[in-house]
Amino acid sequence: MKRFTVFLAAILFLAIPQAQAGSFKTDKQKFGYFVGMQMGLELKELGIDVDLDSFVAAVKDAVGEKKFKMTPDEAQATKQLLQQEVRASHAKRKSAMGEQNLKEGAAFLAKNKSAKGVTTTASGLQYQVLAKGKGPKPTATDNVTVHYRGTLLDGTEFDSSHKRNKPISFRLDQVIPGWSEGVQLMNTGAKYRFFIPSELGYGARGAGGVIGPNATLIFDVELIEIGK
Repeated sequence: MKRFTVFLAAILFLAIPQAQAGSFKTDKQKFGYFVGMQMGLELKELGIDVDLDSFVAAVKDAVGEKKFKMTPDEAQATKQLLQQEVRASHAKRKSAMGEQNLKEGAAFLAKNKSAKGVTTTASGLQYQVLAKGKGPKPTATDNVTVHYRGTLLDGTEFDSSHKRNKPISFRLDQVIPGWSEGVQLMNTGAKYRFFIPSELGYGARGAGGVIGPNATLIFDVELIEIGK
């Protein structure tokens, strides 16, 4: 029962596309369709291509407590093969996403460099001064305290210290290169907007499940203070 509860909790988070009302006469029919719908979405998300007749037959055998048509050894071997297929599918999709992100990022940065107030450094980092500061500038090994907001090119916010109502502190040589270089340009009290190409961000690995491979990032950063 515990495993089924965990299963239901997990599948409820899957996106359900636009649909039309079904003509179900009983709750049992609704339950059956719901579980099948969610399992189908999960298979699609994982990129697994299965024979639907075999899938339905296995479900019927499991629910009806019939003898399975696959030995434990065959099941284990098939499980390993399936895991390989899933990894290969994931790698393929990640590669395609990375190529698309690189293309979109390059086009954005090429256009953005001529935008009003935008400066491009030798590394490719772009920045815009939103508010000037009057305090000192940090060095690469300084601890700094900042408020920030990070978004993707489409405006999706992936992190914000403002939402947590708490700034963060860190050493500048322990963050992504775009941050390390960019914050060193700032005087204490300043607010900058950074446009960070993927090679100065998280690169091909991405981060956190939201930042995809080779994603160009936008950060609004306020340098509050430099620590000792």
